[in-house]
Amino acid sequence: PKGDPGEDAPPRTSAASLAGYVRERAEMFATGTLPQGEQFPLRAAATDTIRALAGVRSDVLVTWLDPLTFSTAPDAPRFGANNDYTAFFGEGWSATAGDAPQWNGSGDAGWLWVNHEYVSGKSPTTTSAPTGQHLTLARHLRRLGVLTNDVEANVWSQEDVDTYIRWEKREVGGSWLRAVQDPATGAWSVDRSATAVRYDATSKTRSRIAGHQLSSPARDDTTGAPLPEGIVAGIMGDCAGGQTPWGTVITAEENVQDYYGDLEAGWSGDQKFLTGRGFDPGEPVSPVFEASATAEFGRISDPNGQQPRDHYGYLTEIDPGKPAGEYDGATEAGTGHKKFGFMGRARWEAATFAVDGDWKLLPDKPIVIYGTDDRRGGRIYKYVTAGKYTAGMARAEIRALLDDGKLYAAHFAGLDNTTGNTLVATGAAPTEAAPGTGQWIELSVESAAIAPNAAALGDATRTVGAALRDVSWNGIGGFETDHDVWRALFTVSNKLGIMELNRPEDIEWNPRDLSGTPRVYVTFTNHTGQTALDQQGKLHDPATHATVSPKRADAVGSIFALEEADPASPGASATFRYFEVWHGSKAQGDFDASCPDNLLLDREGGVWFGTDGNFGVASHADAFYYLDLDPAHREGQPDVTQPSFGKAFRVLALPSDAEATGPSFTPDMGTLFVSVQHPGENAYSTWPSGDGALSSVIAVTFLPE
Repeated sequence: PKGDPGEDAPPRTSAASLAGYVRERAEMFATGTLPQGEQFPLRAAATDTIRALAGVRSDVLVTWLDPLTFSTAPDAPRFGANNDYTAFFGEGWSATAGDAPQWNGSGDAGWLWVNHEYVSGKSPTTTSAPTGQHLTLARHLRRLGVLTNDVEANVWSQEDVDTYIRWEKREVGGSWLRAVQDPATGAWSVDRSATAVRYDATSKTRSRIAGHQLSSPARDDTTGAPLPEGIVAGIMGDCAGGQTPWGTVITAEENVQDYYGDLEAGWSGDQKFLTGRGFDPGEPVSPVFEASATAEFGRISDPNGQQPRDHYGYLTEIDPGKPAGEYDGATEAGTGHKKFGFMGRARWEAATFAVDGDWKLLPDKPIVIYGTDDRRGGRIYKYVTAGKYTAGMARAEIRALLDDGKLYAAHFAGLDNTTGNTLVATGAAPTEAAPGTGQWIELSVESAAIAPNAAALGDATRTVGAALRDVSWNGIGGFETDHDVWRALFTVSNKLGIMELNRPEDIEWNPRDLSGTPRVYVTFTNHTGQTALDQQGKLHDPATHATVSPKRADAVGSIFALEEADPASPGASATFRYFEVWHGSKAQGDFDASCPDNLLLDREGGVWFGTDGNFGVASHADAFYYLDLDPAHREGQPDVTQPSFGKAFRVLALPSDAEATGPSFTPDMGTLFVSVQHPGENAYSTWPSGDGALSSVIAVTFLPE
């Protein structure tokens, strides 16, 4: 709106950042002062474009197969497939000793970490041509001269298939690149003069497994020579992750069962227990470690290219910028890459750390890490170090603390097993006023905690340790050592009767929560399958599973908050409160969304999230949202005419069937990076260039007046 004749128009906004601009708009919405005609939130639709709020610009920063330097040689680093999690490190963030990378450093230049999860479509075999992204990759390799065959033919030689697999391994993992902003336009671009690094699934990327024993050594996938003891070849299935307070990146290996085979092969897709897969009752568990000859990477005919199954499925700490082959301790203590063997194997989605309001570790407390197992019935886990962090510790000392500690699983006691999102006692979702109460169950063969299903199985005093060692407890074989436990967290959690959850995806510790109390936020994407267990934690008999096991009906997902019993000492908290803060919807209104996936916190404690599956469930684009959890916007608060507490404001919508994932802010919150993953995977798309759909990272930048 303009002022009186002859006066300048009042400023569109007083905000100084993208996050501030969106919060300002949410405040205007709640108080009924939003300028007439302004579209906020962004309306629901499905297009093959990026749509964003007025007042911001969006630019493609980098696209799959783009060179990360000025070299286009086949071996030069290129941006990998299906980009996911991102983490931005503003230049100069570590100028002050002890500062965390979050909210420090430059807002217009820095280094960006990006995960690469998988390649979509079907890969080539000796009797079939590749499809989807695999065909795109095969054509690219043909142009480079890596492949010389007809890549669209249904007949491939085994030699060509092997060559393809070797190069496919380069498409997953992560990229480390420098990005700079043009001060004239606000647009971002890759600085190709900087030393970009690619981390991938080949043996050129190496990490040390920490706190855990592997079944056998890894091998160099070119020569076949064994790698040093405890050193793993490659990373893969990299989904979301976390940015550590000391300046490294956690990349979460999720669906690694696709690459060398499923170590926890004792479960069907509908959570039915399968016999003859290494977990049968009556004997100690004995999973298969050798690579499967039918798995994506395991099918290579060269045995040097095959790795053991138990080497993957970990939260992996990357020391970004260090050479891909520099594993932890290779050159000096506290430098290099390592896999968190002490947190066990799972289909890890993400990790977060308990920190203070400056995003630094809690002083004089153990380090606490939370992680999520993204599968139907997956759980939330917490790791607490044995030693305590003290202010002034060197990075090597901090990283050394991680190798010794205890692992816990979250048991959502009182949650209804038939729904996964309501309470048995009320039949309704838990709320802040009427929450559920959960317990942290230590996972160890020495654990003295009582197993959650102890009473249901006729021994009310049975400890977790005794239950795990028992070769027949809950119809599952015995776990003799903690290393056996850590290899198979899903099976262990089922054996103990820990409540199954609705696909826990991202997780974030919020030290500056608007409630005034630190909270952990977690997204539950959906769950429309059956369960492994009954309400009391007893395993459904495989013979009757199909008819007895309840089928959950959560197609839209939700976001929950967890509050530790003592938020100031999360490592010492044995219990937690849990409640729903947002629930999905299949509708197409301004505030409707479904299938929440990645979370993002802003500097002020605001909660943001992206979706994965909304396109299929609700027929409008997956998008990125600001979740209004400001108590001042509740009904009945001063000046509130349109209560918006608990509403999700759509800020950015993606093309076609692309997933909105990997959000990260610059330190000044002026730019938001988002991964546009798999556009056109199952629907028409030519985004971003019109030459074919390609996953890309975009930069969404605030344009102040």
